[in-house]
Amino acid sequence: MTSGFMNIPANVWIILAGALVTYATRFGGHLVISRMKRIPPKVNVALNAVPAAVITTLVAPGFVQNGLAEVLTLLAAIVLGFRLPMMVMFLIGWAMIVALRAAGL
Repeated sequence: MTSGFMNIPANVWIILAGALVTYATRFGGHLVISRMKRIPPKVNVALNAVPAAVITTLVAPGFVQNGLAEVLTLLAAIVLGFRLPMMVMFLIGWAMIVALRAAGL
């Protein structure tokens, strides 16, 4: 699968283009925010909501499109996330999904 340009595979060009676009949006956001003397409260609230929105977009498809093992693990991770440190929650979630998949769920 080559793109024909310099005989480099198309997936490499896609990765490079994605990296360039990601960097450009981050740099552009930095320029916009750095020109503000003070960040407006509504912008601050919106920026604080971004991590939760990103996590939701990553987790939601796994919750609705996969099997019982994934749903049980996600529910357990939600509960554990309120009570345990993040790394402990990740480790328990990892062990749980491995065990449930090995059990055939």
